Amino acid sequence: MLTRLPTVTARTVVRFLESLGFEEIRSRGSHHFFRHPDGRTATIPVHAGEDLGRGVTSKILNDAEVDRAVFITWLYE
Repeated sequence: MLTRLPTVTARTVVRFLESLGFEEIRSRGSHHFFRHPDGRTATIPVHAGEDLGRGVTSKILNDAEVDRAVFITWLYE
């Protein structure tokens, strides 16, 4: 069963990716680029004071090859 993603801040997604071992490799404007040691990458738009939409969060998780259930579990721990 699919669980609906909550709206979260970009900072929350950054902390989640960092907890998985991703590191910020660069940024350009408000977009921060992350890479995992195994080669996975993700880009997060960090706009001040704005939440990420569910679609954007889903895209980030897909790019990072992380299951949404893992994210939701981490979020509510």
